[in-house]
This record gives sequence, C-alpha cells and structure tokens, in this order.
Amino acid sequence: MRAKAGRVATVAGTAVLAGGVLTDSLAGPGVIAAVATAGLGLAANIKILRAPTSVKATAVAVYTAPHAGCVAVLVGDRLAPAGPVSVLVQAGIVVLWTGATWWMRPGLLARELVDETAAQENAEDAEDAEAAIDVVVPAQATYASPQARWWAEQVATDDGIAPQTVLLEFQQVSERCMAAVIGSVQRGMPVPDISTARLSALMDVSEELVEIAPVPGRGAGVRLLIVGQRPQTAGAEAKTTGTDEERWAEIAATAMPGVELVEVNTYELRKELT
Repeated sequence: MRAKAGRVATVAGTAVLAGGVLTDSLAGPGVIAAVATAGLGLAANIKILRAPTSVKATAVAVYTAPHAGCVAVLVGDRLAPAGPVSVLVQAGIVVLWTGATWWMRPGLLARELVDETAAQENAEDAEDAEAAIDVVVPAQATYASPQARWWAEQVATDDGIAPQTVLLEFQQVSERCMAAVIGSVQRGMPVPDISTARLSALMDVSEELVEIAPVPGRGAGVRLLIVGQRPQTAGAEAKTTGTDEERWAEIAATAMPGVELVEVNTYELRKELT
C-alpha cells in the first residue's frame, strides 16, 4: 500500500513540476502541496518518527528529500528567465527528479534504514546483556579461621608486614601464649623476612614477646610465630633438653601435631604478655 502511494505521489509531483515549467501560477500551490505531502507522509510513518535517535534525523532527511527537491524546482522555475533554453533545462530537471525519485524510492529507503539500525542496536544490546550475564563474579575468599582472615587482611597484603604469606595453623597454647605456623603462598619460595617490630606494633604486644623462628625439620617455606610467654613446666629453671622437649611438646601438640623437635633455640623474656 505504501509503495503504491509513493508511486502515485511521484507521478503527481511530476505533473506539478511539469505544470510549473509551463506556468508560474502553479509554483505557490505546488510548494504548499509538497510541504503538506511531506508532513502527512511523516505523520503516517510511525516507524520513522519512533526511529532510534542515532538514525532518526537521517531517515527524516531521506524521506523528505524528494519533497524538498520538488519545492526547489518549483522555486527555480519561478526565478528562471524566459526562453526555450531555460524551458529545456527546467524540463530536464523535472525528468531527473522523476527518475531519481522513482528509482531510489526515498520513503522505502528511509524505512529500511530505520529497520537496519534498530536491528543492529537490538543485536548489540543482546550481546551486552549476554556479556553481562557471562561476567564471572570473583568468588569470595574463604578462611579456615578468624585468625587466618585477620592475617590475610591485615598482615599478608601486598604492602603489609608479610606479603605473599598465609596463616596455616593457629593455636592458643595458653592464656599467655599463642603459636602459629606461617607459610609462603608460592610453593618453593621462602617466607619473607617479617618485622617483629611491625607485628608488635600491629598487635600491641611487647616486641620481646614476639618470636619468629624456623620450624624444626621443615624448610624456609614455613615459619613458626610465637606471641607471648611460652608455657612453663615444673623444673623449668633447669635448662635441660628434657625441659625444652616438654615445652615444645605442649606447643606442637596443639599448633603443629606430628612435628618432632630436632633442634632447640632458647631465649629469656624480660616481660610477660600484657
């Protein structure tokens, strides 16, 4: 239906333009008719009026191009000088307008332009939605204990006291002592040097009560952290191998089950954990 209406409008426009070549009296009514036809045509083409913003102006320009051309030709006919040459030129312009409008079919071209742009934007929106669905939400880190979480968030950060480390084991050995095993995140790499002063400041514990030592029988990829005063056993004043083994047994039994004492390092604490 629209195609037939467009063909009829083209023929009517050609008739008006041909009349305008022969007489100036059709210029005014012809201009009014062209403008009115363009307005009515746009009002009837809801697809063009509701076109995406990116293509709406272009579609309107394409649709109204033949009407604007008709107005320009009518005005030109009115201003053109009299004479056979001028009439031939005007007639040629009318033929050119008719052929271009008939062949290009601006109304259909404008609607196809809107359809293609809308389809493309819908496809892009679908791809964006699919991509949003496919976004992998990083899994929240899980920790074996609150102490492991605290170590990861407060100590093992990139700019923290012990980056690239993880708290493997933790045990409250006694009211005044806790022990923990620290490991390197990267296999085959040693635990970096950890500042006992910074740990002391972070935990608000006397620096003398913070000790980082090798784990007997293990490599540099793990370290033993002891905070507080080690448990004392009966006869602890006598520094014998048996007493050290008893102390270690109390720590290892809870902090590192199955670890055997193969080497002893002792020290004196001047103050207790406060």
